[in-house]
Parts: sequence; structure tokens; C-alpha cells
Amino acid sequence: MPLAPALNEIAPLTRQTLGDRTYAQLSELLVSGRLAPGDRLSLRGAAEALGVSMMPVREAVSRLVADGALEVTPNRAVRVPIMTTERFRDLARVRIEIEGYAAEQAALLRNDEDLAAIARAEEAFRRESYAEKPDAPLSVELNKNLHFAIYEAARSPILVEIIRGLWLKVGPILNLDLRANPHRLASGGARERHAAALAAIIARDGAAARAAIAEDISNAAEFIISRGQLAD
Repeated sequence: MPLAPALNEIAPLTRQTLGDRTYAQLSELLVSGRLAPGDRLSLRGAAEALGVSMMPVREAVSRLVADGALEVTPNRAVRVPIMTTERFRDLARVRIEIEGYAAEQAALLRNDEDLAAIARAEEAFRRESYAEKPDAPLSVELNKNLHFAIYEAARSPILVEIIRGLWLKVGPILNLDLRANPHRLASGGARERHAAALAAIIARDGAAARAAIAEDISNAAEFIISRGQLAD
């Protein structure tokens, strides 16, 4: 019996799964700030590191280029885009509104399990911030973990997906900031704003949670801009 023509349109499951996994792994490098603006991504190196062929890496990179998280230069190199000040300001404004709303919803909708996850993430970041020599890349990741523990408590997968899209673009900038200014982990105020967000979520105070996250984003953005590390 001949195969139904529609079956020819179905991608092999293993290939599809590898493509999705590769996309998720590369996305996490960006969201967690383990890549900085201007960093080049070797497709062959990524394939070897992930233990996959070149095909799923090419597919994942194409998706990330479409997301605006990677770019292809005129000489065909793949790299993390250089961020301009104007674009970074725009990202910060959008993040304040969307992530502030997510924090507000988290305060209103969280359960005990959410609260425990947020508290663990806040403690991990705070502990690292008090270290004599904080690990800057780890601190960026711990900061991300706390923010997303809060956003997951908002009970909206679509909202979290939108926020991850924003962090694909902003994660590398946060990494660049802490690489160049490791002292800011202790003196920049993030620790205090994170504590304020946690306290507000414990109290189910949506407005205070929103304000704490908005201030966290705004203060970090203004500091990064003031350092002149972004392109004109």
C-alpha cells in the first residue's frame, strides 16, 4: 500500500527533537549571559560541544537570527549583535513594563512551592554577592534564575516566553556589564531590590513587587548606559 502523501511533510522526530534541544541550549547561553556582544559562535564548535551534527546547529542558529539574538556578518560569521544605546533603552523600557507586570502577577498568584523556589534563588544570588571574589558569570546566571523563578509564578507560559525573547537580547549585555564591573554585584543595589521583590511576593503585594523589579531593571540599565559600553 502506498504511503499517504501527507506523511512526506512530517519531519523525522529525532531530527526535530535535536533541533529543539540545540535551540534551547544555545538560547540558554544567551539568556544566562554566557555570551557577550561581539562573541562569535562557531557552528562546528557548537556541534562538537553538543554532540550533534551540523544540521540541528544550523537550524537553531537560523531561528536565533530570526529572533534577533544572533546575526550573520558580511563575511558569514555568526556572532552576538553589538547593542546600540538606543536599542538598549528601548529594551529596558519594554522589560520594565512586561517584567514588572509578571512580578505583580507572581505576587498575586504564587503558591508555597513558587515562594520556596523564589526564596532559594534570592538566597543563592545574595550569597554570591557577599563573596570576597564573586564569580561574575555565575552571578549573571543566578540573577537570571531569580527573575525567572518570579516570572514562572505568574502562571502564564506565554508571558514567560515573551520575557525569554527579551532576555535573548539583553542577557549578553548583563554579562558584559559584570565582566567589566564586578564590584557592582555588591554595590549596585540589585541585592536589595531582589530582597524587596521577595518581601513583596511573600506579602502578596503586587504593586510593590512590580516596583522592585522595575527599579532593578531601570537602575541596571542606567548604570550600563553611563559606562559608555554600548555602541552609538
